[in-house]
Amino acid sequence: MTAQTGTPLTVGPPRTAGTPLGRAVLALRDGRAIVLRNLSQMRHAPGEIVGAVLFPIIMVVIFGYIFGSAISVPGGGDYRDFLMPGMFAMTATFSVIVTMNKVAADNGKGVMDRFRSMPMARSAVPFGQTGADLIMSILGFAIMSIVGLVVGWRMHDGAGPALAAFGLILLFAYALHWVGVLLGLMFKNESTADRMTPLVFPVTMLSNSFVPTTGMPAWLRVIADWNPVSSLTQAARHLFGSPGAVTSHAWPMRHPVPAALLWAVVILGVCVPLAVRRYQRAGR
Repeated sequence: MTAQTGTPLTVGPPRTAGTPLGRAVLALRDGRAIVLRNLSQMRHAPGEIVGAVLFPIIMVVIFGYIFGSAISVPGGGDYRDFLMPGMFAMTATFSVIVTMNKVAADNGKGVMDRFRSMPMARSAVPFGQTGADLIMSILGFAIMSIVGLVVGWRMHDGAGPALAAFGLILLFAYALHWVGVLLGLMFKNESTADRMTPLVFPVTMLSNSFVPTTGMPAWLRVIADWNPVSSLTQAARHLFGSPGAVTSHAWPMRHPVPAALLWAVVILGVCVPLAVRRYQRAGR
């Protein structure tokens, strides 16, 4: 079975090992081809683009206008201003589902086997997949930002901290795309991967993304405060200048920016080599 692509992949002829720098350059070139291949497929999947546009609008309306009236913000402030950093964190967390399903679908169609038979760097496929998904994540965050601005969210501390917040959110999303690659390579088809999707929701809900953790039972609050999603949410609130006073003595809540950075680096450090190794060994 051949890979279904919108544009043909351009990979070079079989190459020798060469120098480490030469291998890195070839891997980047092959990864770029995979990125273009994945992005070109968007023309044949308009539903995915529509979903990327509608999802942030629907979620902001549901949580901001329906649930927001019943939730008070620690330290005061508008709930929609409190909500938007949590929405960014939730969307970043869903990166796992997006990438996992795409990789599992390619597995089921035999696309991964086709890639392994081609003379390209073995690391190019997972790096290309996460690169293309990161570009789509940037589009989703841009749309969500526009929706947030329309409903009243503001970046109170200026452009510099706001750019730092978006950089941290994208880094976290990129790390979770790698988790998705690793999980997707473990499944033979997309339908099997879909069964893992419900497991992501408790991770996002058991955090400070939508409600303060002050009303949770003590044992549950400890889990929520140490949840990586809570660290990212609180870091974004701090950098955006959004309301939501810290009411916990947990280290990630007192130092949310270093905590979110640490989580992202640890996830990348673990999942990148594991995903590349999994991809390489799957064809043996």
